[in-house]
Amino acid sequence: MRWLHEHADGFPDGQLYADLGGHTAEEEPGPRNGGGPASPGTVLEGFLVALGVAAVPVGTAQRAALWRSVTAGLRLAVLLDNAFTAAQVRPLLLGSPTGLTVVTSRNSLTGLRVDGASLHRLEGLPTRSAVELLAVGGGDRVARESAAAHEVVRLCGRLPLTVGLASAQLALRPHRPVAALAESLSRGQGALGSLRIDGEAVMRTALDLSYALLPADAAVLYRRMGLLPTDRHDLPMLAAVATDRGGGSDGEDTAVDTAVDALVEANLLEETGPETHRFHDLVLPHARRLGEQHEDPAHRAAVLRRYVDWCLVTAGAAELVLTPSHRLSGHDVHVPDLAPAPLAGPEEALDWLDTHRNGLMGAVRHCAEAGWDTSCWRLVDLMWPLFLRFRPSAMWLEAHRLGLDAARRCGAREGEGRMLTSGAIGLRDAGEYEEAAQWYTWALAKAVEDGDVRQQAQAVSGLGHIRLQTGRPAEARDHFREALRLREAVGYRRGAALSRRRLGQTALALGELTEAAEQLRRAHDELAALDETYEATRVRALLGHVLCRDGRDAEGVPLLRDALAAFRSGDARSEHWEGRCLEWLGRSAEAHGDTAGAARLYGGALELARRLDPADAERLEDRLRHL
Repeated sequence: MRWLHEHADGFPDGQLYADLGGHTAEEEPGPRNGGGPASPGTVLEGFLVALGVAAVPVGTAQRAALWRSVTAGLRLAVLLDNAFTAAQVRPLLLGSPTGLTVVTSRNSLTGLRVDGASLHRLEGLPTRSAVELLAVGGGDRVARESAAAHEVVRLCGRLPLTVGLASAQLALRPHRPVAALAESLSRGQGALGSLRIDGEAVMRTALDLSYALLPADAAVLYRRMGLLPTDRHDLPMLAAVATDRGGGSDGEDTAVDTAVDALVEANLLEETGPETHRFHDLVLPHARRLGEQHEDPAHRAAVLRRYVDWCLVTAGAAELVLTPSHRLSGHDVHVPDLAPAPLAGPEEALDWLDTHRNGLMGAVRHCAEAGWDTSCWRLVDLMWPLFLRFRPSAMWLEAHRLGLDAARRCGAREGEGRMLTSGAIGLRDAGEYEEAAQWYTWALAKAVEDGDVRQQAQAVSGLGHIRLQTGRPAEARDHFREALRLREAVGYRRGAALSRRRLGQTALALGELTEAAEQLRRAHDELAALDETYEATRVRALLGHVLCRDGRDAEGVPLLRDALAAFRSGDARSEHWEGRCLEWLGRSAEAHGDTAGAARLYGGALELARRLDPADAERLEDRLRHL
């Protein structure tokens, strides 16, 4: 309305307005035959009378034809507010190319595209604008409590309606701190239920009305999606939870696709990419509340069970693609009538793990809370490629602590051993050396008791790595040699190659560069022969670094560049190792007086480290300062 007012000169023949009542409750009294959306015929009658037509026809079709005739050639602006469907709007379109029709709706009204409409989706306000709106009612408090103000607008989803209501609450209570409002919005149903006008929870009421207009299948899917502990929804996942059989047939997939389209059309779901969607932060608690209210406990458990099973089968498929040697013998993942997400090769498997990491962690937490102990530790174990490639430290520790407790509760000795050794790596990488050593010690004692030589070697190697990282390379070498002996004794070629990699790193720490290069070459050749692309690439990077340290940059730099390219895409993609290669190439450039090149390489490594490891970022910042 403001925009049309500012451009009134462009429409000298006038402006018309109609509220189409698209989201008016049916029982609400009003001028539209008892409530509900306005009929096009009623709106046309009002428009024609406003334009001076003395005799208005009875039928809607006749009124629409007369409307197009009367408006032909006019420079007229029409605002159709709160539309329900494209069919409701179509008879009201002007018959003149010189006129303009503006339609607002909570629905997307994509059908109007065939009539030449241009669609514009309103997003949340920019944070700065949202804070300014909050200050309309909050005054100087907003500037004084900047952090709290930013938290309020975040909890409001930066939507004008909710931020405006929060601003009104501050105006109503001029002595209330902004921090108190933020605390209130963070509890219970948050902004969805807390922000009210005349006692009515406006946002929740608006969402209730949108939900009430959904087709039955879309309403069921909306409720079930609200129950899922994930921030990302894609069609394979929704097919798994949409039906009691788990989805997967062409008919079921089509039904899910249709239901998703209805949710997107109603603006209850946001499309974020091909076949991927998310709930707005304020819509999610509404969907969850309806799921908890309208789905009985047994049905809720069944929906969550299918979601967890889908996570298990797809994580299992990703593990087989990325780290097939990690698969625990006798623990193949198969759930009847449940298809994993399609993963066409290592890169898609990595992308799936990366983009679904929060949903996987949500499934782990739910398993721990629901007492699904076997599923809990198995899912954590299957997520190993995620931990190995992306190094999400906090998630790594939380997942393995939950998984360890679950394995112990259900008496899964193999699971307990895997949680201890894999979790200890996360503890070690997080600098929690004492606790990591305790986990490795528990794992070693358990493996000895069970006669599991491979697990013994894994625990011994882990203890050696802790000693290497804590400045005791001579002790580390003894552990790595013992791990190598154990692995060779049982014919574990991959493990033996990884022990040689550790021995190469230890020799590097001791300044024995020739020995380091020899061990790393042997490790690389063995891993390459086993088609262990990622591990072989890591060793190639280490070998390049050792050769550069030995003054053999002509041999080392090409190896580092080759590894860097591999870590950036494909089977061996890893931001952690990409950053290490950039740093080592920067060291080589710095040693040869190429200050500009070193700064560029260190800067690239620093950009990655700021997201992955604060300690690495601090070290790189120091290197840049001293160039």
